[in-house]
Amino acid sequence: MPEKETIERAREDAQEGKSPTTQAGEFVREEIHHVREGKHGARSPQQAIAIGLSKARRAGVKLPPPPKGTASARKTAKGKSHRTTRRPSSKRSRAITRALKREGRSGTSHRALARQARTAARRRRTSGRTRTTRSGSRRSSRRK
Repeated sequence: MPEKETIERAREDAQEGKSPTTQAGEFVREEIHHVREGKHGARSPQQAIAIGLSKARRAGVKLPPPPKGTASARKTAKGKSHRTTRRPSSKRSRAITRALKREGRSGTSHRALARQARTAARRRRTSGRTRTTRSGSRRSSRRK
């Protein structure tokens, strides 16, 4: 369950007209803090980010469903965002909590998050360009 402050900050972002990803960033930030203060662990920065985004979706932030997974999983994720979600069984939530507690805390270290940011930026750089701009940048780097 996200903290009231986090939900409030996300709501403020929404009222200011900021994008859903900015609103979701508050939930990711909260999740990273949880791992750092020892509430639970995370295997990698991506896992901490995924947990934060999942919480954001449940809180009503209009994020697209996660891209990977089976088509049926994406379909259910898309459908769930519109209707009220059922509370997970106590047995399941307890199992998730125990599994996360067994994970390490280094997943959200400054070094790990910096590495994650660099790789994400590199991925954006290559996928966001069209063929012509890529060839243009290649030409300009050859000239130097």
